[in-house]
Amino acid sequence: MKTLLKRNGERVTSLDDFLFLKVMGEKGDEPQLLAFLNAVLGRTGDNQFVSVEILEGRSLSAETEGLKSGILDLRAMLPDGTMVNVEVQLRNDHDMDKRSLFYWSRMFVNSLGKGQDYEELPRVIAINIINFEFFNGGEYHTRFHLWEDKDKILMTDVLEIHYVDMVKWRKVREKDIVNEPLHRWLTWFDPGSDPELVAEVVGMDRGIQKAQERQEYVLSDREVMRIHEAREMAELDRLSRENRARRKGRAEGHAEGLSAGRIEANLEIARKLKAMGMAADQI
Repeated sequence: MKTLLKRNGERVTSLDDFLFLKVMGEKGDEPQLLAFLNAVLGRTGDNQFVSVEILEGRSLSAETEGLKSGILDLRAMLPDGTMVNVEVQLRNDHDMDKRSLFYWSRMFVNSLGKGQDYEELPRVIAINIINFEFFNGGEYHTRFHLWEDKDKILMTDVLEIHYVDMVKWRKVREKDIVNEPLHRWLTWFDPGSDPELVAEVVGMDRGIQKAQERQEYVLSDREVMRIHEAREMAELDRLSRENRARRKGRAEGHAEGLSAGRIEANLEIARKLKAMGMAADQI
């Protein structure tokens, strides 16, 4: 198994929207995508989905060439007609809830063709892999449906939204790669995972093995690596700009605070001098 490292020593993994699509979202990537979806949706044994269709084949290079911040999502359809949207989001733009609903609703509404009725609207599942803590509570994998508040009656199963939180995942002490397929996948996705453990999950899971093989092939393409590195540099530039803005704001706020503090101190002195009977012009 090849291990390509970044400059900071971490593995290059598909925990990145561009690489995720290159490894999981193009024609021919159905085996690893199917295994991943079964893991997220908790489908095991005879309950597993047996096939998946990747929708809307796209030219990633064209979409990302000028970018460098375009949102890339993967769309697929399961054998029962369920539509699936998968997005990898590494930074917190504080709009994840609304964006998840927007992407879900777009897929839900656009699936209804002219002349069809509401009965033909499909079930749509949105899966979000995030690298920040979105909820204060909850576990690393959360699932949302439309429920009645008091009696917890399920209104409909057409809406299902998942969040897979990599930050919370890293805090899980008891990782069960033997019995939990999703644990194996997240171990593989996490760039900080021990290489020996990664090799172990690749060896025990055919879907991850296929993803690993595809990733090695993708990363051997110079153009893919160029785009991947350009996106990483764009993200680093964005973070640098934000950090500079925060530092400047703190510095200005500190200066303003000092100035306000001096003014208040001078006023307090003036009040005391006036109370002692000193004339205003002398103060």
